[in-house]
Amino acid sequence: MQVEASAERLRECRRRIEASVPEVVNGWTPAEQAMADACRTPPEDIAGVVERLKLLQTILDTLPPSPAKNRVGQFNALYLTITERVAAHLLGSEVHDKKWLEVLDVEFARLYFTALSSWGVPGKDTPDAWEVLFRRAHTDTISTLEAAVLGVNAHINHDLSLALIETWKKMGYPGDGPQHPDYLLVNKIFYEEIPPLRRRFATAWQMEIDKCVGDLDDWSQRVLVRTTRAMAWEQAERLWELQDDDDDYRRACMVMDRVAAIAGETLLRGTGIVRVLWLTVRATAAGVWHRVRGRRTPRQLEAARR
Repeated sequence: MQVEASAERLRECRRRIEASVPEVVNGWTPAEQAMADACRTPPEDIAGVVERLKLLQTILDTLPPSPAKNRVGQFNALYLTITERVAAHLLGSEVHDKKWLEVLDVEFARLYFTALSSWGVPGKDTPDAWEVLFRRAHTDTISTLEAAVLGVNAHINHDLSLALIETWKKMGYPGDGPQHPDYLLVNKIFYEEIPPLRRRFATAWQMEIDKCVGDLDDWSQRVLVRTTRAMAWEQAERLWELQDDDDDYRRACMVMDRVAAIAGETLLRGTGIVRVLWLTVRATAAGVWHRVRGRRTPRQLEAARR
């Protein structure tokens, strides 16, 4: 009950800080059928993920507030660019376990497609983390840069841990084995893409700020990418530990979702408060994780058994 109470407090916290949305369109009007068809059968490889993202882009670009300005479409364009870069790396020599990284990429994408297909459909629950962006899909009250960041937040702080779990189920739990450097390789792709992508989505005012701070903004965002992706791996380890208890696993996933949703709302409140609230929310989540099962990771539990 303590965990449910904590999760409900997190949802109430999100509601208190939630920025207003002029009009929420619950679904993908007028492209509901096209979206449902596009998300119905998940892809099996990274080439299929790239093609699916391109198809989704054509659908999203037809939606309000104006052609090619749908806020989910802004994130989708960013996600497509990153995925194409990962696919290119799979053809090179930097990746140690190409099959593992491809399975992770596919599982990661499937969670995004599932979230898209659930939005506005009766009887289906959309993760809170994605709802923060989807509620603003048809509005121009947030910038395209903010929209892209909201999508990245939901995908990394909610989906990535779950994608790791599904990958480990299929490929085996690697710990810090040879697959972990492949996971970190995606950080490198983000680092390389952050400056041009951020400036691609920035407004004229944001570009002026960018000129003033120079490389500092790029550096801080690289730190955030590295930190959040490291947290996702750690959360996946804790979820992996909870698999034998359906209730604990469900509660932990619920908390993770609510925390990511709060992070998304704080992102719309300015960079300074984001750092403070993010640390506060992470501390709250850490306390919930501790109440669910304790602080030890699977590797620590294995070492204790020895």
